[in-house]
Amino acid sequence: MVVDRKKLIIEAATESFSLFGYKATTMDQVAKIANVGKGTIYTFFKNKEELFDEIITSLIQEMKMSAEAAMDKNASFYENASSSLYALLDFRKKHQLMSKLFHEEREMGTREVLEVMKKLEKVVISYIKEIVQEAIDKGEIKPCNPEMTAFVMLKLYVSLIFDWEKDHEPLNKEEITHLFELYLFKGLSSS
Repeated sequence: MVVDRKKLIIEAATESFSLFGYKATTMDQVAKIANVGKGTIYTFFKNKEELFDEIITSLIQEMKMSAEAAMDKNASFYENASSSLYALLDFRKKHQLMSKLFHEEREMGTREVLEVMKKLEKVVISYIKEIVQEAIDKGEIKPCNPEMTAFVMLKLYVSLIFDWEKDHEPLNKEEITHLFELYLFKGLSSS
């Protein structure tokens, strides 16, 4: 049986980053978890940063697939925007590595983790921006700045999912969708 050592190393590194975070993960730990010599890692990756980048690139692809799976061709822009954002943030919340990175970003401010989180945010905003632009093109929503709208949508969702839960009961998907529609799509006006 041929062992895919690169895959083994990536899985071991993902486990280590998920358990210990970026800063505390060492190549020695990854080698030990993968049950390979440290030199074997360097045949595939020149350093920890390159290995981390490979994992994050794969993670971004998984996130995109999760968001795309949440989309429904027959649903409205509002429903699809809400579903895809919820899927993205749910992925981020439930995925062990993402949870660890999110915690490390907030608690330690590790430079490499901050950079990765910015990269992830840009990817998510870019993805939402495409959905917003498509809705504008179809006449489903008023013309607006799609990037700024995507940014506001993401920040509202992050606030409702992560920040609200610090001191309150978590909101379910329906409550989040309702608030999203109220604040972003319908507005607070009583007229």
